[in-house]
Amino acid sequence: MTIQEVRTLSAPERRRRRGIITMGGLGLFGLIVFAILPKQGQPVTYSFVLGNEWVLLKEWILNSKSGSLAFSLISLAAVAVAALQFKARKTIRLASGIFGASFLMSFLSWAAAGKFIPFTGLLQGALLLSVPLIFGAMAGVLSERSGVINIAIEGQLLAGAFASGVLASLFHNNWIGLAFAPVAGALISLLLAIFAIKYGIDQVVLGFVLNVLVIGLTNFLYKKLLIPYQSTWNSAIAFTPIEIPFLSKIPVLGPIFFSQSIIVYLMYVVVAVIHIALFKSKWGLRTRAVGEHPTAAESVGIDVNKIRFKNVIIAGAVAGLGGAFFTLGAVGSFSKEMTAGKGFIALAALIFGRWSPLGAVAAALIFGFADNLQGLLTITGTPIPSEFMLMAPYIATIIAVSGFVGKVRAPAADGVAYKRGGGSH
Repeated sequence: MTIQEVRTLSAPERRRRRGIITMGGLGLFGLIVFAILPKQGQPVTYSFVLGNEWVLLKEWILNSKSGSLAFSLISLAAVAVAALQFKARKTIRLASGIFGASFLMSFLSWAAAGKFIPFTGLLQGALLLSVPLIFGAMAGVLSERSGVINIAIEGQLLAGAFASGVLASLFHNNWIGLAFAPVAGALISLLLAIFAIKYGIDQVVLGFVLNVLVIGLTNFLYKKLLIPYQSTWNSAIAFTPIEIPFLSKIPVLGPIFFSQSIIVYLMYVVVAVIHIALFKSKWGLRTRAVGEHPTAAESVGIDVNKIRFKNVIIAGAVAGLGGAFFTLGAVGSFSKEMTAGKGFIALAALIFGRWSPLGAVAAALIFGFADNLQGLLTITGTPIPSEFMLMAPYIATIIAVSGFVGKVRAPAADGVAYKRGGGSH
């Protein structure tokens, strides 16, 4: 490609070009470090059976060096296809997906040399770790596509976790706890909506204040009630997984997607509803309008702040439902600050996914996989120091929000308070 051709590229084409160059560099790095430098390979065993699903392939044993070499070559072939089909966006997306999967397998073959990897379990764990991130990212989509920055996702998740765990313990009924989790998240969002939309308080500062408020309140109640009266206030038991007939028997996919708790199935519904409604309904059109051009939206009779207020409340309810996963979907009981910054990683997934529901889901799954992978490799042993493995999910988060993945644009009016009849301010 000549210098003149590079200058005439559009902004999306320049981003695709940078992405291809980045993939090429990573592919060469993987080829050298994972495949060429190791002097000899050891067997790596991948297991694909987790429970009582149908068996298509029980185990796959391959040499770590030859496996890394094969996957590295596949990743470089994907880069070559992307470079040759430079202007075909769909082809580049497919090539990028193939590159990511093959580069990961090349790394895994190298890092797990001589080890046993429960591959289906690895993917199932990644999905479970992604659940609160996906709920949080969906809350971000609802709020920010209508023009309100939602830094308070962390607090909404924590409030949902606290309310669900406590109420399930008091009533000895998980369904009651699950029903009140969205209420708790919505109450935090109510504060966000009142102060950000009605009074025009800085939304970023307000979000951090609400997070600190929820952390402080739950810590106080945890110390005063949940610890001394644990058997009454903090003794819930997590939901048991529900196996969907036939679907749960599908090899690999069945245990991952169709042998989960009710909260995971609710997540599938929430994502589908938000995606369809956002792009196929009158509400979705109005939401996107007030997030991009609130003045123009008001000129055609849309009540901008009313739409924003409703969306922020719904966003809090969605995040609160995600918070219930920490208690009723995992361990049952509530523990101090158990969300551990997942709300901020959900925000990173939102940005990484370009404020799109499906994009945010994909980003959340990547973060969840990185988190689960570092845990697995730390336990099984890896050439990488454990300290670096613990950093992996957060490095992925920093990469996502730093612009390394390309320039992303938030909704034009995101974070800009709107005064009816007077425009944004």
